[in-house]
Amino acid sequence: MARQKPLVIDWKPARDSATPLTEQIVQYMCRQVSSGAWPIGSRLPSQRSMAEGFGVNRSTVIAAIEELTDYGIVEGMHGAGTRIVSNTWSLMLPGAPDWADYVSSGFFKANNDTIQAINRLEFAPNMARLGTGEIDPRLFPRDMWRRVLDEASDEIDSLSYPDPEGLPGLREAIAGHMRATGIECTASQILVTSGALQALQIISVSLLSAGSTVFAEAPSYIKSLQVFQSAGMHLEGVPMDDSGIMVDDLATMAERHHGGESVLYTIPTNHNPTGTTMDEQRRRELVECCVAHRLPVIEDGAYQDLYFADDRPIPLKALDETGMVIYLGSASKSLAPGLRIGWIVAPEPIVQRLADVKMQMDYGASTLSQWVFTRFLISGMYDEYLVALKAELRRRRDSALTVLDRLFGGSSRRAHWNTPNGGFYIWLTFDRPMPMGKLFQKAVEAGVLLNPGDIYDFEGDNSLRLSYAYTTPEEFEAAADKLARIAAAL
Repeated sequence: MARQKPLVIDWKPARDSATPLTEQIVQYMCRQVSSGAWPIGSRLPSQRSMAEGFGVNRSTVIAAIEELTDYGIVEGMHGAGTRIVSNTWSLMLPGAPDWADYVSSGFFKANNDTIQAINRLEFAPNMARLGTGEIDPRLFPRDMWRRVLDEASDEIDSLSYPDPEGLPGLREAIAGHMRATGIECTASQILVTSGALQALQIISVSLLSAGSTVFAEAPSYIKSLQVFQSAGMHLEGVPMDDSGIMVDDLATMAERHHGGESVLYTIPTNHNPTGTTMDEQRRRELVECCVAHRLPVIEDGAYQDLYFADDRPIPLKALDETGMVIYLGSASKSLAPGLRIGWIVAPEPIVQRLADVKMQMDYGASTLSQWVFTRFLISGMYDEYLVALKAELRRRRDSALTVLDRLFGGSSRRAHWNTPNGGFYIWLTFDRPMPMGKLFQKAVEAGVLLNPGDIYDFEGDNSLRLSYAYTTPEEFEAAADKLARIAAAL
């Protein structure tokens, strides 16, 4: 292994500046790490040497090192001095935006007209929801739920505000669940949120600055939301193929933004909306690319538990050796969206910062919901339920694919689509130009609610997100029949 060059300090803080010396040193060291001049693993000079280099007292250097340690940027190694251990998310903590600035600004942007119509029509009676991102309520595990609530009535004697990071028992249970997927973490690296969407909101207002660039697959679930855009960030779509996000394209785009703050948001397993699952080679290439470009990653694992085969792909977070990946998990897609339980897996300093912001949002996720999900996890009922759920989703997927082949395939093929390995979605693309606005409206008039692909994409894509999770095979077939007749007439 090549020996790293010693770190060079050729800068001194300005004594006539209004910024305290300690903060100037912290900012300088963050710049050195961010630029790559001080790479991960680099050993800092001794405190005495740094004091001489900066021209300050040793106590000032000690205070700066302590602050950087709190942020998770440096770490004291027993017998090996202090080393750089993070060069992505932790660098955002020193200058993190103040959540209080957002509270009074009314910064959330409205969804576009189609998304607002979908959100409204999902509650309309007798509407066949052919693209919805929700599991069929009829698959809810009622017997398991009754058992858990019976235990709750006996054991819960109060519903006080929970710990900012979440109930300790749930954080331990989630950490165990994550370790089973290959993500080595402890309870201190878990933050419980009110759903994974809140996790994105917290990250967007407490770690990312206005003007940042968020890379995402094209198409992407995040394109249908206004979370990042409302916080003043710019979305850029990265092309996909059958193996997932195209790493070479991402590298080119990241290089173009070199020096600007940027992050990657990705759904590598059972991607929403396309259903694609990134293969292992692509995952490793992606992590290598993000390390090389110091590009922090938000990995959305909302559908991680719904991969059908036994060889479930390893999360990006499991390949992360530098704290570069923040992982988002959720109980909404598998167990119950109304439970409103999600979680973040991140380095402890990041969790502490985000927990402070969450407490300003809602004083913690529902204590009862947290208690319920804890019991599902530690009792084994959650894993037992997943086995049955995935078998039913697989049955519905196979039936939906047969229906689509009958209606849109064969010798007069009118569309093409993928075969997902889990999750909820089939991504169908018409083989001729389709007026998606008219298709959406005509389908609604026929009692079928669609999710047009262009609400997820960065340009028109002539596609639909179809879900087999909310409807029975018979209901899916009836709605798809109507869709086929409408599409043929346009």
